[in-house]
Amino acid sequence: MNDWKKRLGIVYSTNPDYHYREEEDKVQGEAIPKEKQPLRIYLDKRNRKGKAVTLVNGFRGTEEELQALGRLLKMRCGVGGSVKNGEIIVQGDHREKVLNILLQEGYAKATIL
Repeated sequence: MNDWKKRLGIVYSTNPDYHYREEEDKVQGEAIPKEKQPLRIYLDKRNRKGKAVTLVNGFRGTEEELQALGRLLKMRCGVGGSVKNGEIIVQGDHREKVLNILLQEGYAKATIL
């Protein structure tokens, strides 16, 4: 990949000490340990044609860690879903199951709202 394609938002800088931020450096907030992650689990039906989805938000860490957690939750619940805008979307009402999975994985501060 070309070096200029990795740059995020900066086209040119006159500052000789400026270092371009690259995609690998992107972290959702400041990374904190699993047991201190304040994850919130809730059910959402808005703008989804009446279909329910379980949302998990509040994750702080890298995009790869978030994708891995989303993949784990979808696989263990046996349903589809996605990870968008720092939020994990699991199809269907699986709040209790997602909470139990997160607690087993060490996310002690996960709560259902």
